[in-house]
Amino acid sequence: MVQSPREQRKKKVIEVLNKARSMELQAIHQYMNQHYNLADMDYGDLAAKLKLIAIDEMRHAEMFAERIKELTGEPTADLAGKVEKGQKVEVIFPFDAHLEDDTMDIYNQFLLVCRENGDSTSMKLFETIVDEEQIHFNYFDNVSDHIKKLGASYLSQNAGTPADTGPPSKGFVTSQA
Repeated sequence: MVQSPREQRKKKVIEVLNKARSMELQAIHQYMNQHYNLADMDYGDLAAKLKLIAIDEMRHAEMFAERIKELTGEPTADLAGKVEKGQKVEVIFPFDAHLEDDTMDIYNQFLLVCRENGDSTSMKLFETIVDEEQIHFNYFDNVSDHIKKLGASYLSQNAGTPADTGPPSKGFVTSQA
């Protein structure tokens, strides 16, 4: 069956939305792995913030999935890459800053694909998410700079802090009670 030009444009948008979703799924796994490791190393505050950023990424993955479904596509469950495990605290934050910087660059390219294919809704979705990724980048870059400049003294200020991120959000089970 030959696709109409409109269907071909929609397919291109779904493709970039799925690539973005795959990147978000990989980020979720990466950040949660780092969250667990930082908590184990007793850097609770750093761990808690990484967990919250992972939750932001979960929300992004869902936003992409919802848009894909609106366009009658099928959201991917594949990760864009492998999770780097066992990273030292000095490596985590520059690694994550680089990941976020690359993500913003790629999403800005995906935004152009949406514009070129006449999908302003998906374009706006990418704009919104790029703004949030910039906030993540700024945090990771700042922590990375603090670790570089202050080293052990900065890390010792974070050692022994609680990893608590506040009250748990309602999941399915709790919402049913």
